[in-house]
Amino acid sequence: MSAVEELQTELAESTSRLLATAARLTDDDVRAPSLLPGWTRGHVLTHLARNADSHVNLLTWARTGVRTPQYSGQGVRETEIEAGAVRPVKELLADLEDSADRLREAVEGMPSEAWSATVSGIRPPEHPAWYIPARRLRELEIHHVDLGAGYGWADWPDTYVRRELHDTMASWPRGEGPVSEIVARWEDGGQARVWHGLGRGPAVHGSPRELVAWLTGRASGEGLTVEPSPAGAAGLPPSPPPWLVMPAPPDLPARPPRTWPPDRD
Repeated sequence: MSAVEELQTELAESTSRLLATAARLTDDDVRAPSLLPGWTRGHVLTHLARNADSHVNLLTWARTGVRTPQYSGQGVRETEIEAGAVRPVKELLADLEDSADRLREAVEGMPSEAWSATVSGIRPPEHPAWYIPARRLRELEIHHVDLGAGYGWADWPDTYVRRELHDTMASWPRGEGPVSEIVARWEDGGQARVWHGLGRGPAVHGSPRELVAWLTGRASGEGLTVEPSPAGAAGLPPSPPPWLVMPAPPDLPARPPRTWPPDRD
């Protein structure tokens, strides 16, 4: 099995979980606010549908060699989300299902050599096509939580948590962060993972799941240990650097690795 096959399996499972949540929503539910400021649940679901299509664009680029932008323009992207957000839940769900099917078919139709092609999203860096399913998986898991419809960061699969922590830390702005060290302690008692030289400030310790929730802005950091303990703010860690400034970590291997992240070997 390769990382692409692992990601395909996880992507199918994550999509099924999201669709099950969306299928339980009512018209009133999708008009209600999501956990993202200024967005209803309808906005979140529409974004996820258009995001699936945007990844089909990147896969088309990798397969054909013809540059195909992820989105035709930032303004178009925002207009499509606003227009789609007000639809009834039946239409939102159908759009979500259809776009997920298009993406699945595009992934399944990729020649093996095309996974090594280089593509780029709306922000640098460029990255190999095999990382596209990882990007989509991130969108699904993060925005499933943002729906505020019963699926929380505590429900993230361990495989996603491990990958997101690795890739987020690989993208950390070294020397510029608000903390000096991050220590991830695995719940199963495995050896702790330590990231040094991150910036100036306290050290932050916690489980990978709690750390990812904090790093991605989906939790305040309650439950994490801060050393030395800060005064005030209930001992919470400082706000982490902006997340997802880069859509992919730098220096990814050109060819699909056996597994990702590599420290799972």
